[in-house]
Amino acid sequence: MSEMERLSSSKWTATAASIWIQSAAGSSYAFSIYSSALKSSQGYDQSTLDTVSVFKDIGANAGILSGILYSAVALNRRRIGGPWVVHAAGAIQCFLGYFFLWAAVTGLVDRPPVAAVCLFMFLAAHAQTFYNTANVVTGVHNFSEYGGTIVGIMKGFLGLSSAILVQVYDTFCKGKPSTFLLMLALLPASVSILFMPLVRIYEAHRADTDKKYLNAFSAFALLIAAYLMVIIILENIFSFTSWASIATFIALLVVLITSPLGIATKAQKFESNRLTETLDPLLENPEPRLASSKFSASEEPVEHEPEMLVDRLEDMNLLRAMGSVDFWLLFIAMICGMGSGLATINNMSQIGQSLGYTTVEINSFVSLWSIWNFLGRFGAGYVSDYLLHTRGWARPLLMALTLATMAAGHIVISSGFSGNLYVGSILVGICYGSQWSLMPTITSEIFGIRHMGTIFNTISIASPIGSYIFSVRVIGYIYDKEASAEDSCNGTHCFMLSFLIMASVAFFGFLIALGLFFRTRRFYSSIVLKRLRHSPRQ
Repeated sequence: MSEMERLSSSKWTATAASIWIQSAAGSSYAFSIYSSALKSSQGYDQSTLDTVSVFKDIGANAGILSGILYSAVALNRRRIGGPWVVHAAGAIQCFLGYFFLWAAVTGLVDRPPVAAVCLFMFLAAHAQTFYNTANVVTGVHNFSEYGGTIVGIMKGFLGLSSAILVQVYDTFCKGKPSTFLLMLALLPASVSILFMPLVRIYEAHRADTDKKYLNAFSAFALLIAAYLMVIIILENIFSFTSWASIATFIALLVVLITSPLGIATKAQKFESNRLTETLDPLLENPEPRLASSKFSASEEPVEHEPEMLVDRLEDMNLLRAMGSVDFWLLFIAMICGMGSGLATINNMSQIGQSLGYTTVEINSFVSLWSIWNFLGRFGAGYVSDYLLHTRGWARPLLMALTLATMAAGHIVISSGFSGNLYVGSILVGICYGSQWSLMPTITSEIFGIRHMGTIFNTISIASPIGSYIFSVRVIGYIYDKEASAEDSCNGTHCFMLSFLIMASVAFFGFLIALGLFFRTRRFYSSIVLKRLRHSPRQ
């Protein structure tokens, strides 16, 4: 096999390809760019636009079908198809959804009924779950020992993709939201189709190099996040000329393409050299080796563990998982964490206006949310792996700690002191993002990898459910009540009660996650840690 063929068929190249796809996949986060154009072109009032937005949130989080498809085509024994089928399904939905929205906004088709717009908005956002499922679950299969790190990287780049797409808009489509819609129909779908043949599942052997080169991908992710943060801040302070915008985007594009490929190439060459060095003495003195089993001999006494632990040794399907207490503890915790976090960003502009922040400051809060979201997604995955490997801490403990910190962030926002949104948005943004990497990883460990895509996408529905409850039934209701005498509400009283309620909800989520930790603590020490220590090495 040539060096190029070996490189194109490795888990490292699959990781690089997944990063490229994830970097363009978060189009649902860019709704605010074209929402005004959609509203004016279709003659919608704010309530109708909010209805369309709800279908966007549902589509971006209801990924059950993507999980079912992944299990059917990528994990069956005959391996009919592969992750590329899931990517292709996502690309088709992305193109159809955004192309229809572009046609409606530009007048290419007669003004469609609201139901049709909601359907295609759902379809466009639903594509994101197919990209995400294919990349995240494949990554966990290829790096099962460092599931938290690989999920953090994949989820992190999905979070950063909104900032990357905003850079595309500022560079090529600024002031032309309809053109941006056409770009959303073409760019994510094209990137997915181009790189999907490289995203494959490889035999899950543990290599000494895994941690080293996953750390390299992690450092690259932090570099991209830092670059985008600097650009966002500068763009909110200064007015960039067109050539400056193009230059910054080209620099971003070059780094985004070359760095993952460079890391993948180095990792594959290193592993190839190590494999050659290992095989040479074996060829001279061959010795028979027993096939490695799923668990080592030291793990055999697990048969005598309580039934709850034995059940977790088997991969559960969705229905069986939904029959367990652990599933519903995770689901409730995510309603509290993801729901209150999403409600915060959905109302960030209104909060800033009521507290007297300038337009520049409000734009900075909204733009930088993607960075804090990334840091939470990436950081929680990396830190949870570190704590699990070095101290044996079960991941639900970190989930509980982040939910407690999120409660503190909600209290900071409710307080209304000078600069509260700076501190509060950072705390809530990081803790919100952390749930998106912790939840899928915990799902894979408690319920097994085989049906991970279906199960974690089902739990993800907690995000739009929680967002609806807190945005509409809590924040919206209380804001309208406070502003009943005026057209708008100004002052700390507009959102104080809402965020105190959400702080209480986040604290309740902390208690639920703490309960999950105590329920799974023995399982992590008896099963998960032994899997990591006794998994086969290359």
